[in-house]
Amino acid sequence: MGKITMLGTTICCVRKNGEVAIGGDGQVTLGDTVVKHGGRKVRTIRDGAILTGFAGSTADAMNLFERFEAKLDEHGGSLLRAAVALAKDWRTDKYLRQLEAMMIVADKDNTLLISGNGDVLEPDDGVAAIGSGGGYAKAAASALLNHSELSAADATREAMLIAANICIYTNTNITIETIPKESQT
Repeated sequence: MGKITMLGTTICCVRKNGEVAIGGDGQVTLGDTVVKHGGRKVRTIRDGAILTGFAGSTADAMNLFERFEAKLDEHGGSLLRAAVALAKDWRTDKYLRQLEAMMIVADKDNTLLISGNGDVLEPDDGVAAIGSGGGYAKAAASALLNHSELSAADATREAMLIAANICIYTNTNITIETIPKESQT
């Protein structure tokens, strides 16, 4: 039996008017079978000051999430420094290079996409998306950001719903986490 790849995830992060929101769908698939409808792929850490979302193999994503938290501890809570350190380890460590996942992390100032190629990318337009429906969610969120009065959370939810209508590996069981404008001092 060959390697079974877990597909299914769309993560989208939107930054608008001082609010940051990240959303993820709940569908988890194994091959061509849905095994879970309510997976939780977005989280807050550091008492809600940092949002995280991951796409890819669940075990790999959880491993990266734990390593990211450790990097935050090592770097005094600095999102950018922790992201760069994780990407460096991910690119150079033989074990980590085998992981099949990506992450989006955000705080009140930065939104970063972290990949196993050693990439730490900050989007120009305040929108980042990853996963099987990431392209659809990014396109929808960018349009909503520029052509609606929706909040970051509402634009994220709508973008996720649009992606779910297109991507067979994305469902409408959406979780949204936010850093509200008023908590950004």
